[in-house]
Amino acid sequence: MGGLAKGLAILEAFSPLRPRLTVTEAAQSSGTTPAAARRCLLTLMELGYLSHDGKYYTPTPRVMRLTSAWTATAVLPSLAQPRLIAVRDELGESASLAVLEGGQSLFVARAEAARIASAGVRLGATLPLLGSATGRILLSGWPTEQVEELVATTPVERKTSHTIVDPVELLARVEEARREGVAFTDEELDLGVRTMAVPVRDIGGVLHGAMSVSAFAAQVSLAQMREEYWPVLDREAKHLGRML
Repeated sequence: MGGLAKGLAILEAFSPLRPRLTVTEAAQSSGTTPAAARRCLLTLMELGYLSHDGKYYTPTPRVMRLTSAWTATAVLPSLAQPRLIAVRDELGESASLAVLEGGQSLFVARAEAARIASAGVRLGATLPLLGSATGRILLSGWPTEQVEELVATTPVERKTSHTIVDPVELLARVEEARREGVAFTDEELDLGVRTMAVPVRDIGGVLHGAMSVSAFAAQVSLAQMREEYWPVLDREAKHLGRML
């Protein structure tokens, strides 16, 4: 069982921001020794979950089997899929649903558009809570004191020149998401990409997730996202919430 735990830790070390790993990086990310990491990586490669180019290990499509059992049976992703498709078909942009998992924003459902604004968003991918639109919406369900503690203890990694790293501004963005029911990122994670997210709440007001849509900054302004995208996304999020 110890070997299984190490293997799963290594698989979780892969992310959109770290799509490939060396033995050393896998060991550091999973908290194992290089020798143990190498054994796990070789086993995962033999099982078809990873490929190897001589230096880097990269996940293969077989990894999706590990998530398909949950996504196929879980209620929220199943109910969300038609709503995400409705957003995609009306706006022509990819739409996603994220939930809070392990202190990150985890994407559990998605409807892909012909043009994909962000390659980093996919099923099973995670984004930082403070640095993403979905994360800020998920944090808006926390008490202010808890958000303040997170901001004070969790530095945000600068991904682009637009990434917000100032604690005061980060807290203000979460409070804005709480107050307005919408959150935006403007090229903070990917240059040229804007993202908007809204909460998914049930009839009792409990926050279950964040529904989001991304668009190319060169094609859609923030004002346009507010005026045209927000009503569509909010409508479908509310529709989903009524079914929970």
